[in-house]
Amino acid sequence: MRQSSVRGSRSRGRVPGARDGAGKKGGEGASGDSGAKGTPPSRRARIARIARWTALCLAVLVLGTSAAGYFYYQHLNGNLKKDALNLGDKRLDRSAANAEGQRPLNILLLGSDSRNTPENVALGGAREDAGRKPLADVQMLVHVSADRSNMSVISVPRDTRVTIPKCTDPEDGKVYRETSSQIINTSLMNGGPGCTVATWEELTGIPIDHFMMIDFSGVVSMADAVGGVPVCVDNNVYDSKSGLRLEKGEHKVKGEQALQWLRTRHGFEDGSDIGRTHAQHMYMNAMVRQLKSGTKLSDPGQLTGLAESATKALTVDKDLGSVKKLYDLAEDLKQVPSGRITMATMPWATDPQDPDAHVVPKAGDADKLFSLVRNDVALDGKDKKKDPKSAPSAPAAPRGSVPVTVFNGTGTAAQPVATGRGSDIAAFLVGKGFTKATADSTPRSQLDTTLSYSKASQRGDAEAVAKALGLPDGALRMSTAVDELTLVIGADWRSGTAYPKDRAGGGDTKDGTDSKADGGGSGDKPGDKGDDKSGDKNGGKSGDKKKDADNKAPESADPLNGNDTSACMKVNSLNRF
Repeated sequence: MRQSSVRGSRSRGRVPGARDGAGKKGGEGASGDSGAKGTPPSRRARIARIARWTALCLAVLVLGTSAAGYFYYQHLNGNLKKDALNLGDKRLDRSAANAEGQRPLNILLLGSDSRNTPENVALGGAREDAGRKPLADVQMLVHVSADRSNMSVISVPRDTRVTIPKCTDPEDGKVYRETSSQIINTSLMNGGPGCTVATWEELTGIPIDHFMMIDFSGVVSMADAVGGVPVCVDNNVYDSKSGLRLEKGEHKVKGEQALQWLRTRHGFEDGSDIGRTHAQHMYMNAMVRQLKSGTKLSDPGQLTGLAESATKALTVDKDLGSVKKLYDLAEDLKQVPSGRITMATMPWATDPQDPDAHVVPKAGDADKLFSLVRNDVALDGKDKKKDPKSAPSAPAAPRGSVPVTVFNGTGTAAQPVATGRGSDIAAFLVGKGFTKATADSTPRSQLDTTLSYSKASQRGDAEAVAKALGLPDGALRMSTAVDELTLVIGADWRSGTAYPKDRAGGGDTKDGTDSKADGGGSGDKPGDKGDDKSGDKNGGKSGDKKKDADNKAPESADPLNGNDTSACMKVNSLNRF
C-alpha cells in the first residue's frame, strides 16, 4: 500500500376513429352526407369534446409541472451566493483557444472556514471566531485541458506566504493595499473570493475562469449524498484539533467525520498543512472514482435535500451563478477519465522569515508546475505526441508578405507594463524584413510570450518569425482565436529584441512541436539526443527521459493519479492512540 510522503421519442397519437381527408372516417364525403359508412354526427361531436378535454388536461398538467419545476429551479438559483470573479486592478487574459476552438478551463475551488450560520458554528468549533471574516483554508486550482482529455489539480498550502495584490471590496468600496507579509488564506478577508482569485493569478500566471467556494455544511451534505468517501490511514489516528478519530485501515467517512478528515493537519505526516493537502487529494480522488463508478442519487428526498444544502453552501462567480451553468460545468468535467486526473501540491520551501510556521514557493519547481498548466500540458506526462515528420510545416512565405500583429502583454498583477514593448518588437521585425509587422495598443496581460497562427499553412511563417526573435517552439500556438500571426509579448520578456536564452528550452507541446515548458530548466545538452560523438550510445534514451521529466509534474509536487487506490495517509506519531 503506497503511503503519501511527508508530503426515445414518442409518435404523435390520433383520436381513435378519426381520420382526415374527404370520404374518410371523421370527414365528410363529397356530397357532405355521412351516410351508413360515416360516423354519426352525435358521435363525432362526443369524440371531438373528449379530444379537446384530453388536450386541455394534458396542457394543464404539463404547464403545472413546468411551473413547479421552474419555480423550484429559480428557488435554487436564489440560494446561490454570487460574487465578483476578480477584485484586483488587473486580470490575466483568458487562455487562447486551440486549433479546434477549444479552451482550457481553470476553476479555483475554495473551502472557507466561515462560521456565519449556526450549522457552521456547530461544525467548525472555535465559536469565538463566529464574528470574524472567513479564511480560505482549502485552495485548489482545477485545470481541465482544452481537449478535455485530462485534468490537473494543484493545491497551495494555506500557510504559503505570497503577495496579495491590491483589492477593492465591491460591497463597501474599501481598498485593501498590496501586501507581501500575509499568508494566502487571508486573501479571502480582503473583499471576498475575488481577491483570492487575484492572488492566484499573480502567484501562478494562470488565468482563472471561475471560482466555487463551499463552507463546512456543504462539505458534510455532499459526503452524505454519495454515501461516504473511502479513505485510509496507516495507523490509529486522533487529532484533538479537528476531532478526527480513526483506527488503522480503510474507512468510509461521511457527515461531520468527512469534514474532520479535510480539516485535519496535526494528525497527518509532519503535522503541517502539507499533510492536509495530501489528505484532501486522497478524498477528492476517491469521491470522483465513486461518482464515475455509478454511485447514483436516486431518492427524490435525498436529491432535493442535497440540492438545497449544496446551493445554500455555495458561493460562485457571477458568470457561474445558476444551477444550469453548474450542471453544464459538471458535464464538462465528467468527460475526463479518472486515470488522467493528477493531484499535485505546489512545491514549497520553508519561509526564511518564519521557517517554523510558513512556506514559500520552491524556486524552479513551483514555476515549472505552474508553467505546465499555463501551457496546457498534462501533469502526468501522458499527452499524445505527434510525429513531426507526419505534418511538415508549409514553406515560409516571403518575409515582406507576412502580416504580424504585436501586442504588449507585459503588464500583470505582479508587474507594471513595460512601455513600448509592442512597438519596439514590431519595429525590430520590420528591420528583419517583416515589413507588414504592426503594433496594436490594445491592452493584453499574460505571463508567457506566445506567437499564434490560425491554420497549418501559416506554421512555416510562424517559424520564420520565431527564428528571427529567438523564440522557442513552445511559444508557437495554433489557435482559432486569431486570423493572422499574432505575437503577444509576455511578462517573461520585458526588455531587448531577442527572447531571453534562459527562458528557451526543449520538450513536447500540445501541437506536437519540440519544446520545453517555460520554467522547466535549460535547453538540451550535447548527447541528450544521441548525437554525441564521444560514443555514448544511450544519449538518445537519456534525452527522451529528460524530455519526459520536463513535461510532467516534478516529484516535489507529490503527484497522485486519480486511479491510485493504494494511497494511505501517514499518521503523525504524536497523534496516535
